[in-house]
Amino acid sequence: MVIDSHEHIMFPIKMQLDKMDAAVVDKTVLFCTAPHPEKAGTLKELEEEMAALNKILAGSNTKEDNISRLKKNIAEVAEAVRAYPDRFLGFGAVPLGMELEETEKWIDTQITSNSLYGIGEFTPGNERQIRQLDTVFQALMDTRIYPVWVHTFHPVTMEGIKLLMSLCEKYPDIPVIFGHLGGSNWMDVIKFAKEHDNVYLDLSAAFASIATKIALAELPERCLYSSDAPYGEPYLYRQLIEFVSPDKRTAEMALGENISRLLELY
Repeated sequence: MVIDSHEHIMFPIKMQLDKMDAAVVDKTVLFCTAPHPEKAGTLKELEEEMAALNKILAGSNTKEDNISRLKKNIAEVAEAVRAYPDRFLGFGAVPLGMELEETEKWIDTQITSNSLYGIGEFTPGNERQIRQLDTVFQALMDTRIYPVWVHTFHPVTMEGIKLLMSLCEKYPDIPVIFGHLGGSNWMDVIKFAKEHDNVYLDLSAAFASIATKIALAELPERCLYSSDAPYGEPYLYRQLIEFVSPDKRTAEMALGENISRLLELY
């Protein structure tokens, strides 16, 4: 089974299903989204869509605004999963900056109650927000352990990635997916992952094709095919993995087996 392990929900849903069919993808793991770049046809339209995300990254939204937005976003993902249970799985977002008890309640009511499979995407705009992930990790240890998906490309710096690495060491029982393979810091991320069994490598938006090639060669059992659609194309990212994998078996693992094992889909 081929599983795209990271796409943002798109509207209309038929667009998402068409992209999956074109890439011969059986299932997709859906994530919440603030902007909808699939609606943009020009640079100006894309800038307008991305303005919402930039505001979030800058920390300009209030805690209440973030909670309201994320509840709506999770509801969209849950609805899509219910409508197409044979095609979609879901991850749900968790607000940063809440107290431990609030976070635990959120995981119970928004993630577990909606039958979602993980939490994220977290896109920390600064190092303070990465430190706030500690509360989320604590809450997972107290409720139920889910994989955590964290964006590690720009604007996350190497210092931010090091903070995330420290959390991986502090909470070795929690699987952590390094989104986009660490961006330009991909070599450091691969080296760290080789030494820590709870670290997984998301291959979407890779800095260069050589980063994908080396990740697959070094850690075939923990690389995850994903497209980050609508920012990337499922068809092209599948082709990249099949082209640069050292052998067919490695490609099969990355294209579905690894995420199936991580999410216990068998």
